[in-house]
Amino acid sequence: MHEDREGASGRRRGVRDPSAIAAAGAHLLTDAVRRRVSLVHPRRHRLGSADESLGDRDSIVACGVYRGGERDPQPHGFDAALRTVRAGRDGFVWLGLYEPSADDLSAVAAAFGLHPLAVEDATHNHQRPKLERYDGSLFAVLKTIRYVEHAEVSASSEIVETGQIMVFVGADFVVTIRRGAHGELQALRAELEARPHLLARGPATVLHAIADHVVDEYLKVADLMETDIDAIENAVFDHRIRFPDAGAVYQLKREVVEFKHAVLPLAAPLRELADPDNGLGLVPREVRSYFRDVEDHLNRVTERIATFDDLLGSLLQATLAQVSVAQNEDMRKISAWVAIAAIPTATAGIYGMNFEHMPELRQTWGYPAVLSFMVVTCVLLYSAFKRNRWL
Repeated sequence: MHEDREGASGRRRGVRDPSAIAAAGAHLLTDAVRRRVSLVHPRRHRLGSADESLGDRDSIVACGVYRGGERDPQPHGFDAALRTVRAGRDGFVWLGLYEPSADDLSAVAAAFGLHPLAVEDATHNHQRPKLERYDGSLFAVLKTIRYVEHAEVSASSEIVETGQIMVFVGADFVVTIRRGAHGELQALRAELEARPHLLARGPATVLHAIADHVVDEYLKVADLMETDIDAIENAVFDHRIRFPDAGAVYQLKREVVEFKHAVLPLAAPLRELADPDNGLGLVPREVRSYFRDVEDHLNRVTERIATFDDLLGSLLQATLAQVSVAQNEDMRKISAWVAIAAIPTATAGIYGMNFEHMPELRQTWGYPAVLSFMVVTCVLLYSAFKRNRWL
């Protein structure tokens, strides 16, 4: 430090002492070498911790505390929100996540006490719609469906796109996990917050609202798919189209099957939720009647999908039959023209064999007679084929 002060005073006076500068440089180099450098990454904030804002986590869409149906205006990390609710023994926490990572889900599971098997299912996409009971909580999986806009149905058209919403329901919390680029729940949350008398019934109301929202989207997709099926049906039976696009019919049928796989498995969970004797203490009796209404809407969608599937199967068979009929017509035309062309071919072949003893060759009328025979025979055959609609 003494050398540093001397070097600094020397610079102020305009005097440069080489020995002082060298000593100061050696001292700084020794200090830099001895200084400890940490190679550990600075500590990251845990998901939902008190010192972390919700906007810092891409996986958190929203987190709110609801008491008596009203949302607490104070912002909370989800762990702080849960502590607040459990300390007051009033209300519940609604945490919304979008495509969380495994680490994020582990943090949430630890805070809310979620069952490991349910958390493992929530980590993976493409789960089958289901409802599972665990100690003190329910785990529901719902498939979301989005109709993909397109100009017309072709053999490579994508008509429906699927996603998932997973819901953990406890006595004082609801955790929703959304996977897929559609199925947003922000509007649904705002709609429920505008109806506090529904939220006052507890977390099961959120599960009902999500199920109702998903099934209503099923109905909208079914209406749009029906329009595509009508267009395909008109194209199949349009007499101006000789060869209907069987690939488009088959692709639409495949998309209907994908739609069916998302809808049909949901019937059993809704039936269990609507059952007044299901023994689900987390679902109040007054909420179960609302699930019956959702189940009724799902049955309507299921019936329409079954109708779509049967109709598309019939349209596919009709398309293949029309293609076969068109091919048969082409073969008949080809056969008719081959039969007509066979007469002059055979006649020319006979008289082209150059035998010496062929009396017609030396007759004056031989050539016009043979030509007349060929023309008359071809005309008669053409008339016969035309009359029988072969040509």
